[in-house]
Amino acid sequence: MIVHWDGHDIASWDAVHASAAAALQQDWAYGSSLAMLGVPVLRARVLRDGQQIAQAQFIVRKWGSLGAMALCTRGPVWSQPLTPKEEAQVYAAMKKSLPLSGIRFMAITPEVAQGEPHGLNPMRRIMSGMSTVMLDITPSLEELRAQLDRRWRHRLVGGENSEMVVHRVGTNAGQYRWLLDAEMKQRADKKLDGLPVQFFDLYVDSRKQPAKNILTLRADVGRDRIAAMMFLIHGEAATYQVGWTSDKGRDLHAHNLILWKGIEALKERGIRMLDLGGVNTIRSAGIARFKMSTGGKVLTLAGTYI
Repeated sequence: MIVHWDGHDIASWDAVHASAAAALQQDWAYGSSLAMLGVPVLRARVLRDGQQIAQAQFIVRKWGSLGAMALCTRGPVWSQPLTPKEEAQVYAAMKKSLPLSGIRFMAITPEVAQGEPHGLNPMRRIMSGMSTVMLDITPSLEELRAQLDRRWRHRLVGGENSEMVVHRVGTNAGQYRWLLDAEMKQRADKKLDGLPVQFFDLYVDSRKQPAKNILTLRADVGRDRIAAMMFLIHGEAATYQVGWTSDKGRDLHAHNLILWKGIEALKERGIRMLDLGGVNTIRSAGIARFKMSTGGKVLTLAGTYI
């Protein structure tokens, strides 16, 4: 088993990532955007008998000259099914060859549901797994609409029959900056963390066609914008990244209409899987219900291991 930490081909990496409809954190553009912000990034490809079996992107956190931790979030992306024993061999090979100096740690948060088998030692779990809602949007729009919760669908119909108009926002930074400003205010008010504002501009420009990287939709009533959503596109999957609504947008259930229009637009672009983002039924019960009522499946990850 051989681990390559350099010499990667971007197109080949993207092809594996797209085939798996893998998570945003394993997208090449995600790593390159963070790298441009000064965040160290490592990428590994694992080969067995000359064939790639896995690829993994790590974000590195350094502790001065003492050492560093390499964190692989929602990876590796497997090129073929492996047994837990074989996966353990992949993890061991990456850990042994990790190109960091000093005290080295490798942490993995695999894209594995809690309770499912994997190649990581259960005794070395350092953090429980987060939960997100994954919505498969490959069925027809009719089927997707039928699986919506009755109340969610009723609010969607109300939005469709209302005075709201949904627009696609352009990919120039000035066209979506106001939404990111609103997001920063929300984070400050709720004491939340997230990707820096500069990341979005870099991610949008990370490929030749920005429309393949981002989708932003805005709901208006007359001349007033009342709600918006931003989706980051990565291969054949997308992640709901930013959302904002005014009081009027909340009253009109604008996000139901925007999300549905987003699903339509993403399907047109060949997207198969939509990650609706983390859910917390205690701290943000309303948001959790909104996401789960789409018919998506709640994915609770197995956790983080070292």
